[in-house]
Amino acid sequence: MDNLPDDLQRKITQLRELDSQCKEIMQDIDRHHLCMNEAEGQAKRKSYIIFQRALLKFQEIGDEKLNMLSFIIDLIENRSRQLEQDLENLDPTLGKDNDKEDFSSNTKVKQENDRNEKTGSKRQRRQKTHDISKDEDKKEEKDRVSKKKKKRKTKKEKESEKSPIDPPIDPDEPTYCDCNQVSYGEMIGCDNDLCPIEWFHFSCVNLTSKPKGKWYCPRCRGDKSNVKRQDK
Repeated sequence: MDNLPDDLQRKITQLRELDSQCKEIMQDIDRHHLCMNEAEGQAKRKSYIIFQRALLKFQEIGDEKLNMLSFIIDLIENRSRQLEQDLENLDPTLGKDNDKEDFSSNTKVKQENDRNEKTGSKRQRRQKTHDISKDEDKKEEKDRVSKKKKKRKTKKEKESEKSPIDPPIDPDEPTYCDCNQVSYGEMIGCDNDLCPIEWFHFSCVNLTSKPKGKWYCPRCRGDKSNVKRQDK
């Protein structure tokens, strides 16, 4: 306290005096508050007025303390700047050294940022190249799968379009037609009740659709040119 400047010592002393006044006012406020609760009528009203004045006084002292604290802070900052200026006047190279250190520090930070940006840029390029390669691989794999599916589909369609030329024959299944084969596809029956074969394949009797009216096979019609020789 004794080493502080005189004006700063005076302000701190005044601040302590204001603290003492605040304590006294707080004691008065507590006392008048008790009296106000116990008093009645005119005495209670008088205690209320005194209580209100004490609060206003306490508020004024609080504002004065805030102003004084602000003044003390400004005073300390001014003295601090003055000391720095005196120090620079005593040693002019000190400020230059500080500037050099700041410049060196800023340069190092800038170089570090540049390295980080270059590293990040390289990583981004590598990542981009890797992503492009992955996309191309996925596209090629998708094309291969699509081609395989297309081939399988085409093969199935071709197989479904083929007519059963040689259907599996059950030894116990009856045979029909001049070709002596089992029943398959569309067939037509001969209207001759005495026909020994009865049923014929459309393709064997050169039919594409069922004719209208009665139909007789080439054998029953006597058309020998259209009768296929029976397989032996």
